[in-house]
Amino acid sequence: MTQNKFTLTRIFSHFKTALTGKEQEFTSGSIRRAVFMLSVPMILEMMMESIFFLVDAYFVSSLGANAIATVGLTESVLTLVYAIAIGLSMGVTAIVSRRIGEQDVYGASQTAVQAIFIGIGLASLISCIGIFYPKEILALMGATPDLVSNGYGYTQILLGGNMTIMLLFLINAIFRGAGDASVAMRVLIFSNVLNIILDPILIFGWGPIPSFGIQGAAIATTIGRGSAVIFQLLILFYGWSKIKVTYKDIVFRAEIMLNLIKISLGGIGQFIIGTSSWVFLMRIMAEFGSEVLAGYTIAIRVLLFTLMPSWGMSNAAATLVGQNLGASKPERAERAVWKTSKYNLWFMGSVSIFYLVFAEIIIKIFSDNPSIITYGSLCLRIIAAGYVFYAYGMVITQSFNGAGDTKTPTIINFFCFWVFQLPFAYFAALVLQWGATGVFLAITLAEILIAAMGIIWFKKGKWKKVKV
Repeated sequence: MTQNKFTLTRIFSHFKTALTGKEQEFTSGSIRRAVFMLSVPMILEMMMESIFFLVDAYFVSSLGANAIATVGLTESVLTLVYAIAIGLSMGVTAIVSRRIGEQDVYGASQTAVQAIFIGIGLASLISCIGIFYPKEILALMGATPDLVSNGYGYTQILLGGNMTIMLLFLINAIFRGAGDASVAMRVLIFSNVLNIILDPILIFGWGPIPSFGIQGAAIATTIGRGSAVIFQLLILFYGWSKIKVTYKDIVFRAEIMLNLIKISLGGIGQFIIGTSSWVFLMRIMAEFGSEVLAGYTIAIRVLLFTLMPSWGMSNAAATLVGQNLGASKPERAERAVWKTSKYNLWFMGSVSIFYLVFAEIIIKIFSDNPSIITYGSLCLRIIAAGYVFYAYGMVITQSFNGAGDTKTPTIINFFCFWVFQLPFAYFAALVLQWGATGVFLAITLAEILIAAMGIIWFKKGKWKKVKV
Protein backbone atom coordinates (compact mmCIF):
# COMPACT_ATOMS: atom_id res chain seq x y z
CA MET A 1 0.00 0.00 0.00
CA THR A 2 2.81 2.39 0.95
CA GLN A 3 4.68 1.54 -2.27
CA ASN A 4 1.57 2.18 -4.40
CA LYS A 5 0.98 5.49 -2.65
CA PHE A 6 4.58 6.49 -3.30
CA THR A 7 4.26 5.56 -6.99
CA LEU A 8 1.03 7.53 -7.40
CA THR A 9 2.57 10.53 -5.64
CA ARG A 10 5.58 10.41 -7.96
CA ILE A 11 3.38 10.14 -11.08
CA PHE A 12 1.29 13.10 -9.90
CA SER A 13 4.46 15.09 -9.26
CA HIS A 14 5.77 14.31 -12.78
CA PHE A 15 2.36 15.19 -14.25
CA LYS A 16 2.37 18.56 -12.47
CA THR A 17 5.92 19.29 -13.68
CA ALA A 18 4.95 18.37 -17.25
CA LEU A 19 1.98 20.76 -17.18
CA THR A 20 4.03 23.66 -15.83
CA GLY A 21 6.74 23.13 -18.46
CA LYS A 22 9.55 23.68 -15.96
CA GLU A 23 11.62 20.85 -17.42
CA GLN A 24 12.89 21.54 -20.94
CA GLU A 25 16.18 19.64 -21.19
CA PHE A 26 15.63 16.27 -22.88
CA THR A 27 19.08 15.25 -24.14
CA SER A 28 20.14 13.52 -20.93
CA GLY A 29 18.63 11.57 -18.04
CA SER A 30 15.76 9.09 -18.18
CA ILE A 31 14.21 8.62 -21.63
CA ARG A 32 10.96 7.43 -20.05
CA ARG A 33 10.77 10.66 -18.03
CA ALA A 34 11.58 12.75 -21.12
CA VAL A 35 8.82 11.03 -23.12
CA PHE A 36 6.38 11.62 -20.26
CA MET A 37 7.32 15.29 -19.78
CA LEU A 38 6.83 16.06 -23.47
CA SER A 39 3.89 13.74 -24.15
CA VAL A 40 1.55 14.96 -21.40
CA PRO A 41 1.25 18.59 -22.62
CA MET A 42 1.40 17.53 -26.28
CA ILE A 43 -1.40 14.99 -25.79
CA LEU A 44 -3.52 17.62 -24.06
CA GLU A 45 -2.68 20.11 -26.81
CA MET A 46 -3.81 17.71 -29.54
CA MET A 47 -6.96 16.83 -27.58
CA MET A 48 -7.74 20.54 -27.39
CA GLU A 49 -7.36 20.76 -31.18
CA SER A 50 -9.73 17.83 -31.69
CA ILE A 51 -12.30 19.34 -29.31
CA PHE A 52 -12.83 22.08 -31.92
CA PHE A 53 -14.20 19.40 -34.26
CA LEU A 54 -16.30 17.63 -31.64
CA VAL A 55 -17.88 20.79 -30.23
CA ASP A 56 -18.84 22.00 -33.70
CA ALA A 57 -20.20 18.56 -34.61
CA TYR A 58 -22.25 18.38 -31.41
CA PHE A 59 -23.99 21.74 -31.88
CA VAL A 60 -24.30 21.54 -35.67
CA SER A 61 -25.82 18.03 -35.51
CA SER A 62 -29.10 19.51 -34.27
CA LEU A 63 -29.37 21.45 -37.56
CA GLY A 64 -29.83 18.26 -39.62
CA ALA A 65 -27.94 15.89 -41.94
CA ASN A 66 -27.25 18.60 -44.54
CA ALA A 67 -25.52 20.78 -41.95
CA ILE A 68 -23.34 17.89 -40.76
CA ALA A 69 -22.52 16.98 -44.37
CA THR A 70 -21.53 20.61 -45.06
CA VAL A 71 -19.15 20.51 -42.12
CA GLY A 72 -17.69 17.24 -43.39
CA LEU A 73 -17.16 18.50 -46.94
CA THR A 74 -15.65 21.78 -45.72
CA GLU A 75 -13.35 20.01 -43.30
CA SER A 76 -12.18 17.71 -46.08
CA VAL A 77 -11.16 20.80 -48.09
CA LEU A 78 -9.63 22.38 -44.99
CA THR A 79 -7.42 19.34 -44.63
CA LEU A 80 -5.41 20.79 -47.52
CA VAL A 81 -4.82 23.87 -45.34
CA TYR A 82 -3.89 21.56 -42.48
CA ALA A 83 -1.52 19.75 -44.84
CA ILE A 84 0.39 22.93 -45.56
CA ALA A 85 0.28 24.08 -41.92
CA ILE A 86 1.37 20.72 -40.52
CA GLY A 87 3.98 20.22 -43.25
CA LEU A 88 5.53 23.60 -42.45
CA SER A 89 5.23 22.78 -38.74
CA MET A 90 7.33 19.67 -39.28
CA GLY A 91 10.12 21.73 -40.81
CA VAL A 92 9.83 24.28 -38.01
CA THR A 93 9.92 21.64 -35.26
CA ALA A 94 12.86 19.83 -36.91
CA ILE A 95 14.99 22.99 -37.24
CA VAL A 96 14.01 24.61 -33.92
CA SER A 97 14.57 21.40 -31.93
CA ARG A 98 17.92 20.85 -33.67
CA ARG A 99 19.03 24.43 -32.85
CA ILE A 100 17.93 24.03 -29.25
CA GLY A 101 19.91 20.77 -29.05
CA GLU A 102 22.91 22.71 -30.37
CA GLN A 103 22.31 25.43 -27.72
CA ASP A 104 21.62 27.99 -30.49
CA VAL A 105 18.50 29.74 -29.13
CA TYR A 106 19.03 32.82 -31.33
CA GLY A 107 19.07 30.62 -34.46
CA ALA A 108 15.81 29.01 -33.30
CA SER A 109 14.23 32.48 -32.88
CA GLN A 110 15.26 33.51 -36.39
CA THR A 111 13.68 30.35 -37.80
CA ALA A 112 10.47 31.17 -35.91
CA VAL A 113 10.15 34.59 -37.58
CA GLN A 114 10.70 33.21 -41.09
CA ALA A 115 8.09 30.49 -40.44
CA ILE A 116 5.52 33.13 -39.51
CA PHE A 117 6.30 35.11 -42.69
CA ILE A 118 5.72 32.01 -44.83
CA GLY A 119 2.48 31.17 -43.01
CA ILE A 120 1.03 34.66 -43.52
CA GLY A 121 1.87 34.62 -47.23
CA LEU A 122 0.34 31.21 -47.95
CA ALA A 123 -2.75 31.81 -45.81
CA SER A 124 -3.47 35.07 -47.66
CA LEU A 125 -3.62 33.24 -51.00
CA ILE A 126 -5.93 30.52 -49.63
CA SER A 127 -8.19 33.18 -48.05
CA CYS A 128 -8.79 34.78 -51.44
CA ILE A 129 -9.91 31.44 -52.92
CA GLY A 130 -12.16 30.67 -49.93
CA ILE A 131 -13.82 34.09 -49.88
CA PHE A 132 -14.60 34.30 -53.60
CA TYR A 133 -15.31 30.64 -54.55
CA PRO A 134 -17.03 28.82 -51.61
CA LYS A 135 -20.01 27.64 -53.70
CA GLU A 136 -17.78 26.26 -56.43
CA ILE A 137 -15.65 24.43 -53.85
CA LEU A 138 -18.66 22.66 -52.31
CA ALA A 139 -20.10 21.80 -55.73
CA LEU A 140 -16.75 20.33 -56.77
CA MET A 141 -16.90 18.12 -53.68
CA GLY A 142 -20.22 16.67 -54.84
CA ALA A 143 -22.58 18.71 -52.65
CA THR A 144 -26.21 18.99 -53.78
CA PRO A 145 -27.52 22.45 -54.85
CA ASP A 146 -29.58 22.64 -51.64
CA LEU A 147 -26.53 21.88 -49.50
CA VAL A 148 -24.44 24.46 -51.38
CA SER A 149 -27.00 27.26 -50.95
CA ASN A 150 -27.44 26.59 -47.23
CA GLY A 151 -23.84 25.81 -46.29
CA TYR A 152 -21.51 27.92 -48.44
CA GLY A 153 -21.29 30.62 -45.74
CA TYR A 154 -19.66 28.12 -43.35
CA THR A 155 -17.07 27.24 -46.00
CA GLN A 156 -16.46 30.90 -46.86
CA ILE A 157 -15.76 31.91 -43.25
CA LEU A 158 -13.48 29.00 -42.38
CA LEU A 159 -11.42 29.14 -45.57
CA GLY A 160 -11.39 32.93 -45.55
CA GLY A 161 -10.08 32.91 -41.98
CA ASN A 162 -7.61 30.07 -42.52
CA MET A 163 -4.72 32.29 -41.36
CA THR A 164 -5.80 31.56 -37.78
CA ILE A 165 -5.32 27.83 -38.45
CA MET A 166 -2.00 28.32 -40.23
CA LEU A 167 -0.43 30.51 -37.55
CA LEU A 168 -1.84 28.49 -34.66
CA PHE A 169 -0.14 25.34 -35.98
CA LEU A 170 3.12 27.07 -36.89
CA ILE A 171 3.66 28.97 -33.66
CA ASN A 172 2.76 25.94 -31.55
CA ALA A 173 5.33 23.98 -33.59
CA ILE A 174 7.91 26.58 -32.55
CA PHE A 175 7.02 26.06 -28.90
CA ARG A 176 7.12 22.26 -29.26
CA GLY A 177 10.50 22.30 -30.98
CA ALA A 178 11.89 24.39 -28.12
CA GLY A 179 10.53 21.92 -25.58
CA ASP A 180 7.85 24.40 -24.44
CA ALA A 181 5.00 21.96 -25.06
CA SER A 182 3.06 23.23 -22.02
CA VAL A 183 2.85 26.72 -23.60
CA ALA A 184 1.26 25.28 -26.76
CA MET A 185 -1.20 23.35 -24.58
CA ARG A 186 -2.27 26.44 -22.63
CA VAL A 187 -2.87 28.40 -25.83
CA LEU A 188 -5.29 25.76 -27.12
CA ILE A 189 -7.10 25.45 -23.77
CA PHE A 190 -7.78 29.20 -23.92
CA SER A 191 -8.93 28.92 -27.54
CA ASN A 192 -11.26 25.99 -26.85
CA VAL A 193 -12.94 27.58 -23.85
CA LEU A 194 -13.74 30.60 -26.02
CA ASN A 195 -15.06 28.36 -28.83
CA ILE A 196 -17.27 26.34 -26.47
CA ILE A 197 -18.80 29.56 -25.09
CA LEU A 198 -19.34 31.18 -28.50
CA ASP A 199 -20.60 28.12 -30.45
CA PRO A 200 -24.14 27.83 -28.98
CA ILE A 201 -24.51 31.63 -28.73
CA LEU A 202 -23.68 32.25 -32.39
CA ILE A 203 -25.38 29.12 -33.80
CA PHE A 204 -28.71 29.47 -31.95
CA GLY A 205 -28.65 33.15 -30.91
CA TRP A 206 -28.84 34.63 -27.43
CA GLY A 207 -30.42 37.91 -26.29
CA PRO A 208 -29.53 40.64 -28.79
CA ILE A 209 -27.19 38.29 -30.70
CA PRO A 210 -29.00 36.81 -33.74
CA SER A 211 -28.93 33.15 -34.78
CA PHE A 212 -26.34 32.53 -37.49
CA GLY A 213 -27.03 28.79 -37.85
CA ILE A 214 -24.18 26.75 -39.28
CA GLN A 215 -22.23 29.94 -40.04
CA GLY A 216 -22.16 30.63 -36.30
CA ALA A 217 -19.97 27.56 -35.77
CA ALA A 218 -17.45 28.89 -38.30
CA ILE A 219 -17.46 32.37 -36.71
CA ALA A 220 -16.96 30.93 -33.21
CA THR A 221 -14.09 28.69 -34.31
CA THR A 222 -12.35 31.50 -36.20
CA ILE A 223 -12.65 33.90 -33.24
CA GLY A 224 -11.39 31.19 -30.86
CA ARG A 225 -8.37 30.39 -33.00
CA GLY A 226 -7.68 34.05 -33.79
CA SER A 227 -7.62 34.95 -30.10
CA ALA A 228 -5.20 32.08 -29.50
CA VAL A 229 -2.85 33.42 -32.21
CA ILE A 230 -2.79 36.83 -30.51
CA PHE A 231 -1.96 35.04 -27.24
CA GLN A 232 0.86 33.13 -28.97
CA LEU A 233 2.40 36.30 -30.41
CA LEU A 234 2.36 37.96 -26.99
CA ILE A 235 4.19 34.95 -25.56
CA LEU A 236 6.82 35.09 -28.31
CA PHE A 237 7.43 38.84 -28.05
CA TYR A 238 7.37 39.09 -24.27
CA GLY A 239 9.66 36.09 -23.78
CA TRP A 240 7.37 33.86 -21.73
CA SER A 241 8.93 30.79 -23.38
CA LYS A 242 12.45 29.64 -24.17
CA ILE A 243 12.30 31.47 -27.52
CA LYS A 244 11.91 35.26 -27.53
CA VAL A 245 11.39 37.34 -30.67
CA THR A 246 12.32 41.04 -30.68
CA TYR A 247 11.38 43.71 -33.21
CA LYS A 248 14.89 43.66 -34.69
CA ASP A 249 14.36 39.95 -35.51
CA ILE A 250 11.45 40.82 -37.84
CA VAL A 251 13.64 40.82 -40.92
CA PHE A 252 13.44 38.73 -44.10
CA ARG A 253 16.34 36.23 -44.05
CA ALA A 254 16.45 34.41 -47.37
CA GLU A 255 18.91 31.69 -46.35
CA ILE A 256 16.96 30.63 -43.27
CA MET A 257 13.64 30.82 -45.13
CA LEU A 258 14.91 28.71 -48.04
CA ASN A 259 16.30 26.11 -45.63
CA LEU A 260 12.96 26.01 -43.83
CA ILE A 261 11.06 25.65 -47.12
CA LYS A 262 13.42 22.91 -48.27
CA ILE A 263 12.92 20.89 -45.06
CA SER A 264 9.18 21.59 -45.04
CA LEU A 265 8.47 20.63 -48.66
CA GLY A 266 8.64 16.95 -47.82
CA GLY A 267 6.29 17.45 -44.88
CA ILE A 268 3.86 19.47 -46.98
CA GLY A 269 4.12 16.87 -49.74
CA GLN A 270 3.36 13.94 -47.47
CA PHE A 271 0.34 15.67 -45.97
CA ILE A 272 -0.99 16.92 -49.29
CA ILE A 273 -0.79 13.33 -50.48
CA GLY A 274 -2.64 12.14 -47.38
CA THR A 275 -5.22 14.91 -47.30
CA SER A 276 -5.92 14.93 -51.04
CA SER A 277 -6.56 11.23 -50.65
CA TRP A 278 -8.96 12.15 -47.85
CA VAL A 279 -10.73 14.62 -50.16
CA PHE A 280 -11.21 11.93 -52.83
CA LEU A 281 -12.52 9.50 -50.21
CA MET A 282 -15.05 12.12 -49.13
CA ARG A 283 -16.02 12.55 -52.79
CA ILE A 284 -16.67 8.80 -53.07
CA MET A 285 -18.72 8.90 -49.84
CA ALA A 286 -20.84 11.74 -51.27
CA GLU A 287 -22.15 9.22 -53.83
CA PHE A 288 -24.09 7.43 -51.07
CA GLY A 289 -26.14 10.42 -49.86
CA SER A 290 -26.17 12.96 -47.02
CA GLU A 291 -27.03 10.48 -44.24
CA VAL A 292 -24.14 8.14 -45.03
CA LEU A 293 -21.84 11.14 -45.40
CA ALA A 294 -23.06 12.54 -42.07
CA GLY A 295 -22.42 9.20 -40.29
CA TYR A 296 -18.92 9.09 -41.77
CA THR A 297 -18.25 12.72 -40.77
CA ILE A 298 -19.30 12.16 -37.14
CA ALA A 299 -17.27 8.94 -36.88
CA ILE A 300 -14.14 10.61 -38.28
CA ARG A 301 -14.48 13.48 -35.80
CA VAL A 302 -14.80 11.02 -32.91
CA LEU A 303 -11.81 9.07 -34.19
CA LEU A 304 -9.79 12.28 -34.47
CA PHE A 305 -10.43 12.91 -30.77
CA THR A 306 -8.37 9.83 -29.90
CA LEU A 307 -5.94 10.11 -32.80
CA MET A 308 -4.92 13.56 -31.56
CA PRO A 309 -3.46 12.26 -28.26
CA SER A 310 -1.60 9.66 -30.29
CA TRP A 311 -0.39 12.49 -32.52
CA GLY A 312 0.72 14.28 -29.34
CA MET A 313 2.94 11.35 -28.39
CA SER A 314 4.25 11.28 -31.95
CA ASN A 315 5.16 14.97 -31.71
CA ALA A 316 6.98 14.26 -28.46
CA ALA A 317 9.05 11.64 -30.27
CA ALA A 318 9.83 14.14 -33.05
CA THR A 319 11.09 16.73 -30.55
CA LEU A 320 13.22 14.13 -28.76
CA VAL A 321 14.73 12.97 -32.05
CA GLY A 322 15.54 16.53 -33.15
CA GLN A 323 17.06 17.65 -29.85
CA ASN A 324 19.10 14.47 -29.36
CA LEU A 325 20.44 14.50 -32.92
CA GLY A 326 21.40 18.14 -32.33
CA ALA A 327 23.25 17.02 -29.19
CA SER A 328 24.99 14.22 -31.22
CA LYS A 329 23.13 11.42 -29.43
CA PRO A 330 21.50 9.37 -32.24
CA GLU A 331 21.22 6.15 -30.23
CA ARG A 332 19.31 7.95 -27.48
CA ALA A 333 17.02 9.37 -30.17
CA GLU A 334 16.29 5.85 -31.47
CA ARG A 335 15.55 4.47 -28.01
CA ALA A 336 13.12 7.34 -27.42
CA VAL A 337 11.20 6.41 -30.59
CA TRP A 338 10.76 2.75 -29.64
CA LYS A 339 9.68 3.64 -26.11
CA THR A 340 7.16 6.20 -27.34
CA SER A 341 5.79 3.69 -29.86
CA LYS A 342 5.24 1.15 -27.09
CA TYR A 343 3.35 3.66 -24.92
CA ASN A 344 1.25 4.70 -27.90
CA LEU A 345 0.44 1.04 -28.58
CA TRP A 346 -0.97 0.61 -25.07
CA PHE A 347 -3.11 3.72 -25.48
CA MET A 348 -4.42 2.96 -28.98
CA GLY A 349 -5.14 -0.67 -28.14
CA SER A 350 -7.32 0.38 -25.19
CA VAL A 351 -9.20 2.93 -27.29
CA SER A 352 -9.76 0.37 -30.04
CA ILE A 353 -11.51 -2.02 -27.64
CA PHE A 354 -13.68 0.84 -26.33
CA TYR A 355 -14.83 1.84 -29.82
CA LEU A 356 -15.51 -1.74 -30.88
CA VAL A 357 -17.82 -2.23 -27.88
CA PHE A 358 -19.55 1.16 -27.63
CA ALA A 359 -19.70 2.38 -31.26
CA GLU A 360 -23.49 2.85 -31.48
CA ILE A 361 -23.75 4.55 -28.10
CA ILE A 362 -21.06 7.04 -29.10
CA ILE A 363 -22.69 7.96 -32.44
CA LYS A 364 -26.09 8.34 -30.74
CA ILE A 365 -24.65 11.25 -28.74
CA PHE A 366 -24.51 13.22 -31.99
CA SER A 367 -27.58 11.96 -33.88
CA ASP A 368 -30.75 9.88 -33.45
CA ASN A 369 -31.09 9.21 -37.19
CA PRO A 370 -30.94 5.38 -37.66
CA SER A 371 -28.98 5.54 -40.94
CA ILE A 372 -26.43 7.94 -39.50
CA ILE A 373 -26.00 5.71 -36.44
CA THR A 374 -25.61 2.58 -38.60
CA TYR A 375 -22.94 3.96 -40.92
CA GLY A 376 -21.23 6.01 -38.23
CA SER A 377 -20.80 3.03 -35.90
CA LEU A 378 -19.66 0.79 -38.79
CA CYS A 379 -17.00 3.34 -39.72
CA LEU A 380 -15.92 3.65 -36.09
CA ARG A 381 -15.48 -0.13 -35.69
CA ILE A 382 -13.65 -0.83 -38.95
CA ILE A 383 -11.15 2.02 -38.59
CA ALA A 384 -10.61 1.42 -34.85
CA ALA A 385 -9.73 -2.21 -35.64
CA GLY A 386 -6.46 -0.94 -37.11
CA TYR A 387 -5.54 1.34 -34.21
CA VAL A 388 -2.74 -0.88 -32.88
CA PHE A 389 -0.96 -0.48 -36.22
CA TYR A 390 -1.52 3.28 -36.30
CA ALA A 391 0.33 3.49 -32.96
CA TYR A 392 3.67 2.57 -34.54
CA GLY A 393 2.99 4.19 -37.91
CA MET A 394 2.28 7.62 -36.45
CA VAL A 395 5.25 7.72 -34.07
CA ILE A 396 7.78 6.47 -36.60
CA THR A 397 6.54 8.80 -39.35
CA GLN A 398 6.85 11.80 -37.04
CA SER A 399 10.29 10.64 -35.93
CA PHE A 400 11.53 10.78 -39.53
CA ASN A 401 10.15 14.32 -39.71
CA GLY A 402 11.76 15.29 -36.40
CA ALA A 403 15.10 14.21 -37.84
CA GLY A 404 14.53 16.42 -40.88
CA ASP A 405 14.03 13.39 -43.14
CA THR A 406 10.69 14.43 -44.61
CA LYS A 407 11.40 12.62 -47.89
CA THR A 408 10.94 9.08 -46.53
CA PRO A 409 7.41 9.59 -45.11
CA THR A 410 6.44 11.34 -48.37
CA ILE A 411 7.39 8.25 -50.39
CA ILE A 412 5.55 5.99 -47.94
CA ASN A 413 2.42 8.17 -48.08
CA PHE A 414 2.49 8.32 -51.88
CA PHE A 415 2.56 4.55 -52.19
CA CYS A 416 0.07 3.77 -49.40
CA PHE A 417 -2.48 6.49 -50.16
CA TRP A 418 -2.36 7.14 -53.89
CA VAL A 419 -1.13 3.81 -55.24
CA PHE A 420 -3.08 1.61 -52.80
CA GLN A 421 -5.82 3.37 -50.80
CA LEU A 422 -7.63 5.38 -53.50
CA PRO A 423 -7.80 2.63 -56.16
CA PHE A 424 -8.86 0.08 -53.53
CA ALA A 425 -11.57 2.40 -52.12
CA TYR A 426 -13.00 3.14 -55.58
CA PHE A 427 -12.91 -0.49 -56.68
CA ALA A 428 -14.37 -1.88 -53.44
CA ALA A 429 -17.04 0.81 -52.95
CA LEU A 430 -18.28 1.36 -56.51
CA VAL A 431 -17.14 -1.59 -58.66
CA LEU A 432 -17.62 -4.41 -56.13
CA GLN A 433 -20.54 -2.39 -54.71
CA TRP A 434 -19.48 -2.77 -51.08
CA GLY A 435 -20.59 0.81 -50.61
CA ALA A 436 -19.23 2.80 -47.66
CA THR A 437 -17.69 -0.36 -46.17
CA GLY A 438 -15.17 -0.43 -49.02
CA VAL A 439 -13.99 3.09 -48.13
CA PHE A 440 -13.68 2.23 -44.42
CA LEU A 441 -11.59 -0.87 -45.23
CA ALA A 442 -9.34 1.14 -47.54
CA ILE A 443 -8.53 3.57 -44.72
CA THR A 444 -7.62 0.80 -42.26
CA LEU A 445 -5.55 -1.27 -44.69
CA ALA A 446 -3.57 1.79 -45.86
CA GLU A 447 -2.63 2.70 -42.29
CA ILE A 448 -1.47 -0.87 -41.60
CA LEU A 449 0.73 -0.67 -44.70
CA ILE A 450 2.20 2.67 -43.53
CA ALA A 451 3.19 1.13 -40.19
CA ALA A 452 4.90 -1.86 -41.83
CA MET A 453 6.87 0.24 -44.33
CA GLY A 454 7.80 2.81 -41.67
CA ILE A 455 9.27 0.21 -39.31
CA ILE A 456 11.35 -1.37 -42.09
CA TRP A 457 12.87 1.96 -43.20
CA PHE A 458 13.37 3.27 -39.67
CA LYS A 459 15.49 0.25 -38.77
CA LYS A 460 17.87 1.06 -41.64
CA GLY A 461 18.98 4.14 -39.65
CA LYS A 462 19.61 6.56 -42.53
CA TRP A 463 17.56 9.23 -40.72
CA LYS A 464 20.36 9.57 -38.14
CA LYS A 465 22.66 11.17 -40.75
CA VAL A 466 20.30 13.91 -41.99
CA LYS A 467 21.62 17.50 -41.65
CA VAL A 468 19.31 20.49 -41.17
